[in-house]
Amino acid sequence: MMKNIVDVLSLQNRVQETKIQKTKPTDYRKIDKIGIVARFLFECAIKLEIKPLTSACAAIIYHRFFKEVNTSDYDEYLIAASSLYMAGKIQDDPVKIRDVINVAHCTLNRGASPLELGDEYWSMRDAIVQAELLIARTLKFDLNFEHPHKFLLYYMKTLQDWLGSTIWNSVPIAKTAASFLQDFHHSEKILNHKPTHIAICCLSLTLQTYGVQVPLTDESEESSMWYTPFVPDISKDKHWEIIEDIIEVYKRESEIDNM
Repeated sequence: MMKNIVDVLSLQNRVQETKIQKTKPTDYRKIDKIGIVARFLFECAIKLEIKPLTSACAAIIYHRFFKEVNTSDYDEYLIAASSLYMAGKIQDDPVKIRDVINVAHCTLNRGASPLELGDEYWSMRDAIVQAELLIARTLKFDLNFEHPHKFLLYYMKTLQDWLGSTIWNSVPIAKTAASFLQDFHHSEKILNHKPTHIAICCLSLTLQTYGVQVPLTDESEESSMWYTPFVPDISKDKHWEIIEDIIEVYKRESEIDNM
């Protein structure tokens, strides 16, 4: 376990460096791998220039939908595109449906030109709108999500005062924790945990990665863990389970990059 934690940042960095250095973009049509559609969703989100919370919301919509249905019954890429369109409305970060259509189309079909206002365009537009209604009905119109982001901000502010500015500024704690949280949205396992638990584990993984010890705490005793005052209902086993789930995201991404 400790070796995994020590190595996770280098694994994260290798995944990011591979994405930057790759001359050939991901060919989504030719790769059948767990996590590939989530990568597509976030690539589209970046191209659409939507906010991180909006793309996270889209990922939650996507994961929740496929938790309720059989994956093989629906076009995952269509659901991902529709999830992005819905998330923009929910988070008051609207994106034009024409932009969603063209970004999704060009991302799936590398080198393709934006669709003209013809049969293919109107067919895809209708499919996204119909998928939006399907998703809403499948989720019983429950589209209000409690995101871990707000809890992470609160925990980081408190921990910054606890650690002191010297230690806090010595390593990129806030940036790395936020990155862990955003990347965890690639995994359907994010649905298995409470938002408060996810937030604290992203921060805990960051501290473990950089070897930062929180003052006046004893990690040998569960009751003396630094995060106990923040989330008293999380057990040590649950803490490690979530961290393992976060690390798994980078293993998946690395496998996809090496295909």
